[in-house]
Amino acid sequence: MFEFNRIKRLPPYVFAIVNHLKMESRRKGDDIIDLGMGNPDLPAPKHIVDKLCEAAHNPKNHRYSASKGITQLRCAISEWYKRRFDVDIDPETEACTTIGSKEGLSHLTLAIIQPGDVVITPAPAYPIHPYAVIIAGGEVQQVPIGPGIDYFAEMEKTIRKSWPKPKMLIINFPHNPTTQCLDGLDFFRKVVDFAKENKIIVIHDFAYADLVYDDYKAPSFLQVPGAKDVGVEFFSMTKSYSMAGWRVGFCCGNKEIVGALIKIKSYLDYGMFQPIQIASIVALRGPQDCVEDMRRIYESRRNVLIKALHGAGWNVEPPRGTMFVWAQIPEQFRSMGSLDFCKYLINEAKVAVSPGIGFGEGGDQFVRFALVENEHRIRQAAKGIKKAINK
Repeated sequence: MFEFNRIKRLPPYVFAIVNHLKMESRRKGDDIIDLGMGNPDLPAPKHIVDKLCEAAHNPKNHRYSASKGITQLRCAISEWYKRRFDVDIDPETEACTTIGSKEGLSHLTLAIIQPGDVVITPAPAYPIHPYAVIIAGGEVQQVPIGPGIDYFAEMEKTIRKSWPKPKMLIINFPHNPTTQCLDGLDFFRKVVDFAKENKIIVIHDFAYADLVYDDYKAPSFLQVPGAKDVGVEFFSMTKSYSMAGWRVGFCCGNKEIVGALIKIKSYLDYGMFQPIQIASIVALRGPQDCVEDMRRIYESRRNVLIKALHGAGWNVEPPRGTMFVWAQIPEQFRSMGSLDFCKYLINEAKVAVSPGIGFGEGGDQFVRFALVENEHRIRQAAKGIKKAINK
């Protein structure tokens, strides 16, 4: 009876199919080990939770908050950038808190993209990167990313032959889902120069800033001189502080772009529950050993999974960043495609992973493991996978 054209542009959510199969199996009594969604299982640090509880008991904090975030939280993220990357952020004009980076990126895209505007995203990609553009009425052009691909060269080629010229570029390093990382700032320098030359807005999703391994350090886009002239960076408390359900993120950088986000958010929301913001200040300003503890846990889980997969005859490169392992499907199963292979693993291995096709073009030969179970369960999952592969 009704037509919703914006919704019609969104495809069925592939991950829902795997979730449905997983729940069906569990209802039948199967013990399904869920390595699908990147939903952290580690608790938020105690001192952060304690501050949340304390602030929640104060009735003054139950009122509407500021949609761009309370002043001290914006100051805290500015201090974090200075401490971590020696980047100066004006908390008044160059920082905005968001209800998670997913909300912030979506609303920013809605603010600056008009119907017909072209946006470049990676392929495969975290789904909200292309679909925020589609929801806003824009057009997506995707650039392949993965091992052996010169992403900047591919991006430059795509942009130069695009008509109309792209208005925006969305990048994400360490990258979800492929786990690709950057060595140094050279890539960001080239992006800044190219964006200035072609008048392109840059959005960098920096969700996995702290989840890095083997002594790798992930660079910030804003470290490059001139980055704030062309773009912004999103950071999230989700992974670094295991605060997924708290929904706390930040957009920092170019004051005009940040200003556009602040303005649209002033119409769309009243900001986060204030006790969550107060607890987030404590997270950013307090002891950071909790972040290192979580990073070590994820690194250890990564090592266990990689070793166990190798033992199962599935050779996968260990990622240097993110909380995921991006694994090419074993050759004998590759013709199935990622969705059918995921169904096979649920049925035969009792393990749920994410199908690469859910991340778009270039993903169908891969599945994504999320490091969201303890090491015992990861080993148990690998045993089931070994049986399924050798069946």
